Amino acid sequence: MPTNDTIAALATPIGQAGIGIIRVSGPLSLGIAKEVFRPKNRGFDPRSHHLCFGHLYDPSSGTTLDEVLLTFMKAPHSYTREDIIEINSHSGYTLLYKILKIVLAQGARLARPGEFTLRAFLNGRIDLTQAEAVIDLINSQSERGLHLASLQVQGIFRAKIDALCQNAINVLAHVEAVIDFPEEEVDIMSKKDLSRVIEEDLIKPIQSLIEAHSSRIWVDGVNTVIVGRVNAGKSSLLNLLLNEQRAIVTSTPGTTRDVIESTINLDGLPLCLTDTAGFGEIKNEVERIGIHLTRKRLAKADFLLVVIDQSRPLAQDDLNIIAHSQGKKALIVINKIDLPCKINREAEQRAFGGMPVVRISALTGQGLDQLRKAIKDCIVEGEPDLSSSQAAPNLRHREALSDALQFFKDAGLKTREGAPMEIVALEFSSGLDALGGITGKTTSEDVLDRIFSRFCLGK
Repeated sequence: MPTNDTIAALATPIGQAGIGIIRVSGPLSLGIAKEVFRPKNRGFDPRSHHLCFGHLYDPSSGTTLDEVLLTFMKAPHSYTREDIIEINSHSGYTLLYKILKIVLAQGARLARPGEFTLRAFLNGRIDLTQAEAVIDLINSQSERGLHLASLQVQGIFRAKIDALCQNAINVLAHVEAVIDFPEEEVDIMSKKDLSRVIEEDLIKPIQSLIEAHSSRIWVDGVNTVIVGRVNAGKSSLLNLLLNEQRAIVTSTPGTTRDVIESTINLDGLPLCLTDTAGFGEIKNEVERIGIHLTRKRLAKADFLLVVIDQSRPLAQDDLNIIAHSQGKKALIVINKIDLPCKINREAEQRAFGGMPVVRISALTGQGLDQLRKAIKDCIVEGEPDLSSSQAAPNLRHREALSDALQFFKDAGLKTREGAPMEIVALEFSSGLDALGGITGKTTSEDVLDRIFSRFCLGK
């Protein structure tokens, strides 16, 4: 990937604001600054990491555009380990676009999404886990998620992976010594001891990291789907939780035909709420598509809010929805407690099968506090430990850890079975490659493209 050219992009959101920032990185950065910037005090000789006050002008016309503050950060002491300048101007779409256009005319090119952070990775300032944590910092939806992302930016997760790699290298060195010097008197562990070291130094720590993946809900949010029969009150429940009229609510069955999504922060826990079309008799093609979308959302949900209308007897559609909820985290929300109950308690117990239940009126708000507590209790067991130093791996990390775990388990099994050490060494090498893919030591260009394409321009 070429990193010897100079890139530029807007580093702040587009729109009217007090300040807008244009970021430039690469070998032409300082030269561009000297071409487009005129300091208030003559004799521009910028010091690294100091703000300089002056005017930005267009060299092609000599027109002064704005009063700005310019920062020069000399390599390697910058975000990308390249020369960087940042132009702090007033913010407005036309002004920032003009400044960026002037910078590009001096030899820079427009940066691709995430290219500044990609250069930081390629130039060795950060590893791939820290680069991904930058996205998490930007997208975190809770204090706990912010804490986990911050730990990863600091390199906590990378340090754990590096320690695992070193443990694997130590064992692999022993295995290769046995292969290279079969007749020599080397300090050889017994197969039992070797298997124990693999278990204690590799398998158990990796399993602990995989289990920590569940903490990602604080970063990514909980994919929560509201599901139920037609006219059970799903949209009313969504509006109640959001405390706003997000979904249309009428007495006409089947009002919700499409998927409606919103996000709330429930006592620090981010919930990505999805209201779906109600289950019931399909009368037309639009309703059929709505139910199809609902089933797809059900399959991908982390958590389900199953809405039951207590003013109607349980129907087969209710039972089918409950059956779909088996095997997932789910909460039965019995709605319309402001109306007479027509659900037999014995039928209720048989249908719900021990699933947690909360009773509310989405119309009056009765039971809202109990609902919020029940949701959190279903998803989170106990209070989160904000002082924990365990950074949570993302899905890509988890898959790589699972691959490494299987390789090391196979190595331990083959050791106990007396397989040739060459085969054991091959398993260890494969496990090391899987771990190296987490930090970027053995990561393909396609994976890098996929990761950094998620970034915004200017980051």
